[in-house]
Amino acid sequence: MRLTRVHCAAPLVQGGEATLPDAATTHVTRVLRLRVGDRLAVFDGRGSEHHAEIAAITGGGVRVRLLERVASRPESPLEVTLVQAVSRGERMDWALQKATELGVSAIAPVLCARSVVRLDADQAGAKLRHLQAIVVAACEQSGRSVLPELRLPEPLRAWLARPTAAGLRLVLDTDADTELSAMPAPTGAVELLIGPEGGFDDAARAAGFRPARLGPRVLRTETAGVAALAVLQSRWGDLAAPRAT
Repeated sequence: MRLTRVHCAAPLVQGGEATLPDAATTHVTRVLRLRVGDRLAVFDGRGSEHHAEIAAITGGGVRVRLLERVASRPESPLEVTLVQAVSRGERMDWALQKATELGVSAIAPVLCARSVVRLDADQAGAKLRHLQAIVVAACEQSGRSVLPELRLPEPLRAWLARPTAAGLRLVLDTDADTELSAMPAPTGAVELLIGPEGGFDDAARAAGFRPARLGPRVLRTETAGVAALAVLQSRWGDLAAPRAT
């Protein structure tokens, strides 16, 4: 039987105890209706995961006793940062949920010149907290023990102005000459830039992003990143077919 998995950022030490965060407490007690003595799995988001049992349920939350440490699933050998234009409502939630399931290493939400969504500083902080909850839930569901890094939403030009260590920077373009699947193998990390509903400008190419085509159809912004990540992971990541021995 597969145990319910919950994220707890506190240090996890075998034989010790930890208090679950508020969101996990609500899910465990009100949705799953677990009780003292029930088992679950707890991971810290940095690669450590333990089987645990509920030791106490109080007004202050749920306290769990950490049992044996379990082997976490390996992360993809392909390090991909998804630079995703912020889109409206559930589109952005869906894009980040699926990107997390597909093993993305980091997510950088950006605001583009033609983006429909606009955020001030307070709204950006609230958006980050909301998106972080989406990422955590996706890790809990998919079996990942390492949370992808989620960065604060910022203007695209601010992101592009930063130095990068990526070995390959890609931007999807239906008019590109090269298919995404035909790109040369990266020598290091990959940055994948996905544009907004309103289209893209030339800033990405000026910053060294190489245009790549992803099939004959124009995909929505929330679909494009997921489809591209699947291609990249199947080429060079952990969705690749095992090599013959």
